Amino acid sequence: MADVNRGNRPLSPHLSIYRPQLTSMTSILTRITGNAILLAALLIVWWFLAAATSPEYYAVANGVLTSWFGDLVMFLSLWGLWYHTLAGVRHLIWDNAIGLDIPTAEKLGWAVIGGSVVMTLLTVAVI
Repeated sequence: MADVNRGNRPLSPHLSIYRPQLTSMTSILTRITGNAILLAALLIVWWFLAAATSPEYYAVANGVLTSWFGDLVMFLSLWGLWYHTLAGVRHLIWDNAIGLDIPTAEKLGWAVIGGSVVMTLLTVAVI
C-alpha cells in the first residue's frame, strides 16, 4: 500500500544535496538554446513579412533587427544555433553508446561549449 506520510520526506534528487554537473547544465542549455532559436526565427519571419507588407512596416522591422539590440539578439542566436547543433552531435555520439563515462562526457561538454564559441566567431569573421 502507498505510504501516506509523504510530506516529511525530501524530494529526490534534492537540490541541496546534489551539485550541478556539467552534463546536466549543458542539457538544460540545449533546451534553452532551442527555444531561443525559435524566437530568433520568429523575428526573421517578422522581418520577411514586413518586407512583403509595406515599405514603412519594413523600415520599422529593419530598424529593430539592425539596431544594437537586434545585432546582439542575432549574434546570440547564431551562438545558440552552433551550440544546439554541436550538442545534437554529442547526443548522436551518445546514442551509439560512445563517450558515456563521466570523464569523456565532461570533455564532450566542454568541446560543445568551446566549439560553439569558436564556430560563432568564425562565422561572424567570414560573414
